[in-house]
Amino acid sequence: MSTLSDLVSAQGIQSESDIEWLHKVAADGQLLADLSFADIVIWAPTADDSYLAVAHVRPSSAATLFYRDIVGERIRPQWQSQVREAVATLRIVDSTSPEWFEETPTRVRAVPIVRRVDDEPRVIGALTRHSNLGEVRAPSRQQITFNECADELFGMIATGGFPDPDAPTGARRGAPRANDGLIRLDADGVVTFANPNALSAFSRLGFGDELEGESLAEVTAALSDASIDADESLPVVASGRAPWRTDIQARGVTVALRTIPLRESGQRVGAIVLSRDVTELRSQEQEILTKDATIREIHHRVKNNLQTVASLLRIQARRTPSEEARDALGQAMRRVASIAVVHDTLSEGLSQNVDFDVVFDRVLRLVAEVAAAPNTLARTHRRGDFGVLPSKYATPLALALTEIVTNAVEHGLKDSDGDVEITADRSDERLVVRVRDTGAGLPAGQVGRGLGTQIVRTLIQGELGGSIDWTSPEGGGTEVIVDIPMRWIAR
Repeated sequence: MSTLSDLVSAQGIQSESDIEWLHKVAADGQLLADLSFADIVIWAPTADDSYLAVAHVRPSSAATLFYRDIVGERIRPQWQSQVREAVATLRIVDSTSPEWFEETPTRVRAVPIVRRVDDEPRVIGALTRHSNLGEVRAPSRQQITFNECADELFGMIATGGFPDPDAPTGARRGAPRANDGLIRLDADGVVTFANPNALSAFSRLGFGDELEGESLAEVTAALSDASIDADESLPVVASGRAPWRTDIQARGVTVALRTIPLRESGQRVGAIVLSRDVTELRSQEQEILTKDATIREIHHRVKNNLQTVASLLRIQARRTPSEEARDALGQAMRRVASIAVVHDTLSEGLSQNVDFDVVFDRVLRLVAEVAAAPNTLARTHRRGDFGVLPSKYATPLALALTEIVTNAVEHGLKDSDGDVEITADRSDERLVVRVRDTGAGLPAGQVGRGLGTQIVRTLIQGELGGSIDWTSPEGGGTEVIVDIPMRWIAR
């Protein structure tokens, strides 16, 4: 199924601001559905003066009316006139009598979705609430309060006051929902209603009295653990003055709070505060951060150790009288140093993926500086992009390309002036790397059988599951073609 952005753009709504606003409304669709005990459908206008469903949310607090997906469908005739009236008049329109939908009595409410531009209302779509009247029973106090809150939010949507543009974007892991715990505040920040789940959450924090009649800001201030740096926004959130999120911690318990100020004619008349016990979630997040930090530290230490080994090999090479031993130690030093570059990149972030273009550019400088003999001038050029690669592929590829470029500089351009060009061609299926030099070409047209060649074959064919081929182009020099399948990226 297409995304909301795709569906809306297809109807001619090209304004990024309008699409973003519809996304914000859809992001709070679950809250609206749970508060109103009804299905919520968001409609975008079409070029032929109709409407297309671009989002649908089922309530977790009641039975849904739409057992099949309605997203992507045209609006039904029985709702169209109601939605058109709501959009034309910029007001909420309720159905005058119960309507039947698949043998179920329903009541429909149409709400214009308004975004204010330069303080002027602009209708960009519509929202419909579909209530199931087949399960009507005497409403509880919680249901009445939930419906009142939903009505106020619908009224704010119709005037462009909700979602609040100052609210943080994106749902944080463990964000509270209506059924997790709902507290209703008046304009002074005093609690007028708290459902049982909210009371339980505050009880675990150490508050044993009734919340109703208490100032929530004063309650949270008294509960906050003095040994933990409290979020400075907590008083503002708890008093209902700002549409923010925060956490309160006490007695080893963490409760997430989200405040939605309620406004009429631009004046704040109260607030909804959603709460949720997220102790276990925050503990898991902290554990993940600790493990990530440990992994970064391990990579950093491995990098330092590898650089130390490379330095020792360089020192030993300088002090070795044997030319053959000096070359072997120099090659070992470059191999260790190229692996250290990958670990250095990994230690800079939490991801186990690396930007291989950054890695290879560093390796290329290292090889060109160290491998070139006094009478050799090697100019290296990179074309194309490698992109992001998993670390388990970055290390063998970096080491293999180090060997290939080193051979091109040391043997292909030995005692001469020339170029080494590395071209990366990446698609969804393959990564093809071509290393071409302008040197003397392959001796007798044969590929060498030294340690470097064996290492490259093992890395490319064994670890990366690819292929490697050495050729002698017509223009002279040597070209090495490395072909690696990209199927592992999708795993």
